[in-house]
Amino acid sequence: MNADISKIRQDYSLASLETDDLADSPLDQLQRWLQEAISAELPEPNAMTLSTVRADGRPSARIVLARGVDAQGVTFFTNYRSHKGQALLATPWASLTFYWAALERQVRIEGKVEKLSPQASDDYYLERPVGSRLGAWASPQSQVIPSRAWLEAQHEIMRAQFGDAPPRPGDWGGYRVVPDRAEFWQGRPSRLHDRLAYSWSNPDAVWRVARLAP
Repeated sequence: MNADISKIRQDYSLASLETDDLADSPLDQLQRWLQEAISAELPEPNAMTLSTVRADGRPSARIVLARGVDAQGVTFFTNYRSHKGQALLATPWASLTFYWAALERQVRIEGKVEKLSPQASDDYYLERPVGSRLGAWASPQSQVIPSRAWLEAQHEIMRAQFGDAPPRPGDWGGYRVVPDRAEFWQGRPSRLHDRLAYSWSNPDAVWRVARLAP
């Protein structure tokens, strides 16, 4: 039997969003909403959809974890040779989407993507659990592998080689999404949602905010 999803309905009424509620920059506002999601003890509050464009022009999306938000942008880490790494090499632009269903909120961010410095990637890599650090060596991310057993064997080989002190692989590191557009969405009754969009104005070097129709 096919699942009938056409009749699923939910009305949103937890909160509203006005221009006066927003921080001066979208990154400050994102930090504010992230902290509220963390305080609400939501699962994986830093999970986000990372959307990229492949070399053949096809879009691609997956869930990754944001590992930093500051005045420069939003950071995440991955294998540079993975599907997303290859897409970002071909087209260094991306879109991020955060969704916190329990808070009836969504954030969309678009911008240029740049690699973090080797030092910044080293610093984060060394913060990871040793199993995850070994996993970065063991997994040829996005490539076809023969079996789960093969992957686990590679992990043990890396453990035998590096012990508890593996260095960062040269093909693993961080990226920063530097936004030039961001949208904050708050669910409202009758599908009349609040949508407030930041856009960067180069001539004035300021963020401008506009309300969008839901």
